[in-house]
Amino acid sequence: MNNLYSFDESKINWNPMPNVEHAWISILDIDETAKVVDILLKFAANEKIVLHRHSSVFNTFVIKGEHRLYDLDGELTEVRPVGTYKVGLPSMEPHREGGGEEDVIILFSLRPYSNGLIYEILNENNEVELAVGFDDFKEMKEMFESEEN
Repeated sequence: MNNLYSFDESKINWNPMPNVEHAWISILDIDETAKVVDILLKFAANEKIVLHRHSSVFNTFVIKGEHRLYDLDGELTEVRPVGTYKVGLPSMEPHREGGGEEDVIILFSLRPYSNGLIYEILNENNEVELAVGFDDFKEMKEMFESEEN
């Protein structure tokens, strides 16, 4: 029997997530007034993305697959199945994320509420390699749109 509730991602315009292996992004909306960025992220099955920490409020909703979170040492700390909604707060705790047995698709609503920082990519020594903010997402969206044309 066909799964009538399966999410069809064939119409999503995926782009490789800059500086993040095993991840793809689709930028849905950037609200200049509220300073909110809505994106879809897809993480590869059975892979972990780069070590990072969130510097702003964010909301997530798992659309397809299983969203897995890992601590600094790579230990699985949380599994979020389809339909899981979470509100995340800024945290200095670094972590990795990834898909379960299949690719995972997650709606992220990134809410810096300013032109400020959204997340930081860290190296294995917990040092910041790259800081990503609201304006970086605007530039990313422009880059993706120019590549389409």
